[in-house]
Amino acid sequence: MTQLDQFLQRAEALLERIESILPQSATSVEWDKGVAFRWRRRNNGNGNGAGYLQSVGHISAISLADLHNIGPQKEQIDQNTKQFVDGRPANNVLLTGARGTGKSSLIKACLNQYADRGLRLIEVDKDDLHDLPDIVDLVSARPERFIIFCDDLSFEEGESGYKALKVALDGSIAAQSDNVLIYATSNRRHLMPERMSDNSTYTHTDDGDLHPGETVEEKISLSERFGLWVTFYPFKQDDYLDIVAHWLRHFGCDAAQIEEARGDALRWALQRSSRSGRVAWQFSRDYAGKLKA
Repeated sequence: MTQLDQFLQRAEALLERIESILPQSATSVEWDKGVAFRWRRRNNGNGNGAGYLQSVGHISAISLADLHNIGPQKEQIDQNTKQFVDGRPANNVLLTGARGTGKSSLIKACLNQYADRGLRLIEVDKDDLHDLPDIVDLVSARPERFIIFCDDLSFEEGESGYKALKVALDGSIAAQSDNVLIYATSNRRHLMPERMSDNSTYTHTDDGDLHPGETVEEKISLSERFGLWVTFYPFKQDDYLDIVAHWLRHFGCDAAQIEEARGDALRWALQRSSRSGRVAWQFSRDYAGKLKA
């Protein structure tokens, strides 16, 4: 191998290393491949690979009509999303409450409802929240409307993503792009663990007013940056059975089979200590699948 060949080989290896840490250009994103994307990181061996948008080939087909017994929550999210798609003012949204009650499904259903009007979804893991400014820059010039989706979000003390999200919501010198909103789901109202010791930081003034201490203020400061809070509650037994009936019909069961399944559906929920929409979906798949065996 000549010296020139050696030089070219080393130069090519150097270029590959440089390309792995450079941000991907907007033109290389396959915008026409789908309506949903995930923010990924290239694996360059040291954990510092550049982030990029990866198209999601198959997305959930759930619709707003599939989501039962969350009428007020569905109305709020649907209205906010419609405002956003129409180019009117809309808020970042925090969906909190009981597990399996439809928080994530509602966001996916809104995507299916408005995708043909230009709505797009970008799913971002908690560990990648510090990349939010890069993601916003990447899509800010696009004609579509983007919801950045952070699912099952919660933080422990000192995690870097916590402050990155605060800055992205309402703390940067740069204005938030008009074509980007952040929708996050969490089982925690304030996204951080709450402890009994936090109560000791509250103080009373002479007139009886109650003032939270710095620890509580810090935990509240992130959730209050979301303009819209939507809370989901555990389902009652009749609500759970209604959801079971919906999904059994979806899987082709008739009225008699649905009535016969009630007892099994309740036992299924009891075993899992939950009457959630997710549990209803799982039971319906199991029950309908066995009927067709």
